[in-house]
Amino acid sequence: MKKADVFEFYRRLGEANPHPETELESGNVFQLLVAVVLSAQATDAGVNKATRALFAEVGTPEQMVALGLDALKQHIRTIGLFNTKAKNVIALSEALVADHDGMVPADRAALEALPGVGRKTANVVMNVAFGAETFAVDTHIFRVGNRTGLARGKTPLAVERKLDAATPQPFRLHAHHWLILHGRYVCKARRPECWRCIVADLCAFKPKTPPPKTAASPPPA
Repeated sequence: MKKADVFEFYRRLGEANPHPETELESGNVFQLLVAVVLSAQATDAGVNKATRALFAEVGTPEQMVALGLDALKQHIRTIGLFNTKAKNVIALSEALVADHDGMVPADRAALEALPGVGRKTANVVMNVAFGAETFAVDTHIFRVGNRTGLARGKTPLAVERKLDAATPQPFRLHAHHWLILHGRYVCKARRPECWRCIVADLCAFKPKTPPPKTAASPPPA
């Protein structure tokens, strides 16, 4: 995609949604970190449903450790891979207490050193909590980057690096959210809704998906 097209691509997404936000619910940075860890291979809606009661009870790493593994599992049992995720959340909470005075570090390397925290999770926290210009590549952004031609790559890291290189100011801070929301609601995996896409003319995907056919009206009686 040409530089002028990249700028226009983001300009349109930004005009349509000037202040994009994560759809994960949280009340502080620690809860955000936990929610992002739980969201791997799960929907934000499913995570929010499970964490509302949890976060009403737990707001700090110390409180999470005090809650304990078994009680945490009961809170998040509706989320996929909840056994492994519960172990990681307890372990990262213990690490935050032991190594960071109970605070979530504003550093990607330190975040990635926490149990259950990979590069994507660290990038999300850095962006949402600390205002870093990071590009967290999930399945939606990986698909949008490759399908549109905005940032093609065979791995999430390759797409991340291309997005980092291609995304200009003033769009870098919110690029992650614009792309993930576009992939979630418009540029869908099975059937992209090209007929209502505001950047369709800039996108390399062909052929464009036509609108769904409506059922024919029955003939008059």
